[in-house]
Amino acid sequence: MIDFVIVIVYFILIFSIAISGRVKSKSAEEYFLSNRNLKWHSIALSTIATNVQGYQFLGMMGSAYLYGLAQANLEINAIQGILIAAFIFVPIYLREKIFTITDFIEKKLGKKIALFYSLSNIALFSTITLGAALFWGAYAAEMVFSEQLLFLHSNRIVRIGILIFSLGIFSAIYTYLGGLNAVVKTDIIQFLILLTGGAIVCYFSINALGGWEQLYIKTPEKMHLHLSSDHPVLPWTHLLGLFFLNINYWCANQSIMQRAIAAKNLSHAQSGLMIGGFLKYLMAIIIVIPGIALFGILGDSFNEPDLAFPYLVNTYLPVGLKGIVLCGLFASLMSTIDSTFNSLATLWSIDIYSKYFNKNATDSEKINSGRRAIIFSLFTALLMSMILLYLKFDSPESAFTHTLNSLRYYINCGIVVLIISAILLIKPKVKVILIAFIMTIPLNFLIQFLFTEINYFLRAFIVIIFGLIIVFFYNRKKILSFNSVLNSSSIKNTYIGIILLLSLILTHIIFT
Repeated sequence: MIDFVIVIVYFILIFSIAISGRVKSKSAEEYFLSNRNLKWHSIALSTIATNVQGYQFLGMMGSAYLYGLAQANLEINAIQGILIAAFIFVPIYLREKIFTITDFIEKKLGKKIALFYSLSNIALFSTITLGAALFWGAYAAEMVFSEQLLFLHSNRIVRIGILIFSLGIFSAIYTYLGGLNAVVKTDIIQFLILLTGGAIVCYFSINALGGWEQLYIKTPEKMHLHLSSDHPVLPWTHLLGLFFLNINYWCANQSIMQRAIAAKNLSHAQSGLMIGGFLKYLMAIIIVIPGIALFGILGDSFNEPDLAFPYLVNTYLPVGLKGIVLCGLFASLMSTIDSTFNSLATLWSIDIYSKYFNKNATDSEKINSGRRAIIFSLFTALLMSMILLYLKFDSPESAFTHTLNSLRYYINCGIVVLIISAILLIKPKVKVILIAFIMTIPLNFLIQFLFTEINYFLRAFIVIIFGLIIVFFYNRKKILSFNSVLNSSSIKNTYIGIILLLSLILTHIIFT
């Protein structure tokens, strides 16, 4: 009962903070970009809170149980994308004073490709991104508090469905009212809560294993970042595709970039992103290590890997701490959902409504249009979460995080081709880029059909390289030099970036 009360207090706290940060003026820039006044600490904490989702505590912890430290690559290699974003993309975004990434795409590649880009992201955010976040949050909550939630319904699947609806509506309401300012305020609190919850689970899982040294004594085979090239899920070759996909996520994802775009200046944007990069190491530890520890405790007898997190919570945590940990899980869920809702509202209002439906829209009309987009995307997210609920229970033994990644990458590959073309080309041939973008989707399906054994990360790498070859072959005289697109706000930030990059290289060498 104490744990349940803690969770209720958490929801009241978050809603109160969100309402206190709601937009009081009718400025679109304030609602969507918090008046472009975010400082480095807000950018760092809010960006990583948005990045850390419920699926990382559940799906990635379950994957770590199966595949070990190699799962941490999906966390720490984010540093590649963060550095590229900080020193190449963000300086351009801030110089151009864009509202959305689409604004930049339109300036470089034209309206037609910008429309494709925006619609692709809106479709992805309103279905898989939001649906997966809602599913994971409800799934975990039901696992940890199944007995207390019996009053909702006797059937487990129905209980999860009710939780999905409740969490979705709650997050949509405060995002609807508050805009980015409310999102950032709640994200900072939620990051601290999810960090606390994750650290508690990590501590108790290591304690149950017998100490940190037992990771190498009991699970030495799990302590490698690089698995063999024939590994079915995470071969070392997945790093090739992951490099490009990190460019998509950290450089061209509106929900992630919205904080940097709203930065007070370039220095704050770069510092915030790089501090976020260092935080990714911490997130890798609290997400991946407990999964490896569970393997050391139980061996390979655990039949449903995605239940690793709830199992650790229910088995090893005392009363009171369970509630804090579940609050951490909800924090990871809602920080992702509120940011995605806000980004969807921005994309729809600025990219679609203001350009194609009401070119003379006032700020008030833009805000109202964005709010309608939040309501609509709530319904599409609820529908997708129900589909994911069915898929999960249809195959409970799989690591579901990789199923979701595979779905996302059908669209993400084309977005990578677009964003790299926009950055590195001067006055490119737009039709060629549009063809390359569209071709990535059927090519993904074709490779999957013909070469079923190819890992989905490697498949993404092949598809992206194919698209870029087409683009650069027909634009080979219009390519900018790499040095010409690099931009640092200060020597201090340059040194921080170098240290961050060297730390990543050293980590790969030590844990190879």
